Amino acid sequence: MPKSSKAKAAKVGSGKSSSGSGGKPPALTVYFGGELFSLKHLIGNAWLAEEIYERSHGRFLCRLPQDIEFRNRRAKTIRDKDLLALVESDLALFSFDGAELDSGTLVEFMFAKFADIPAVILRSDIRASGDQPGGAPWNLMASFWPRTVSVVAPSLILYKIVQKQRPRGDGLAAALRPPPPAGDVVTRLAGLHSSATAQRMCEVVADKVVAALEKAARLPPAMPKHLREEAYQWLARMPGLDGKEKTLRKHFEDILARKVRRDLL
Repeated sequence: MPKSSKAKAAKVGSGKSSSGSGGKPPALTVYFGGELFSLKHLIGNAWLAEEIYERSHGRFLCRLPQDIEFRNRRAKTIRDKDLLALVESDLALFSFDGAELDSGTLVEFMFAKFADIPAVILRSDIRASGDQPGGAPWNLMASFWPRTVSVVAPSLILYKIVQKQRPRGDGLAAALRPPPPAGDVVTRLAGLHSSATAQRMCEVVADKVVAALEKAARLPPAMPKHLREEAYQWLARMPGLDGKEKTLRKHFEDILARKVRRDLL
């Protein structure tokens, strides 16, 4: 990413975005559900998560599954850790890209809805998909769930729009300098124009996601108060998580209590 890593690290460590100071709204954790099987997935997830943090001024802290540490590489351990990270989070963001939705992401989305977690669906894929004429570009069975906000941001179109804009920089020279022609490969590569375009596109998408997360966080719970305890006791058992039943039940009770304290349930 073109931005200075040191500057970002200093910003994160400065403590300026900590919750509860100066009347600012508390920071909220966001589970980032999406594909993580290729270089493009990993880079895209990291870029967007960092940009969401920056554009929200530290309000939304994305938890990337690719950063979760595992005791071992057992498939069930990985699944269990991801589900626990999801239910422990305040909100969730799901990437609904691809001609067919990633099955793992879809399972996580459904688990989030069973737990009544506010969620944002992001589709940056330009391809038409789904079975809803004039509706959301994904399978209708993944639509119409409560406490869910959708963002459709076709990234290739955004990239082309940003590519035609004048480059940003310091001083009048940068403001007046036209962008290099798309066919001028050497200039674009040597001048880091492509990564700058991608960075700006990521900022645009992040702004849309931040607005959607704010909206999702304000949506009232769908789960009735009298069902909370029973629902979360069932969630502790339903996926067959590794561990003692009593320990898991207590952990989910603590998760529920925290969500209630933060007015999320």
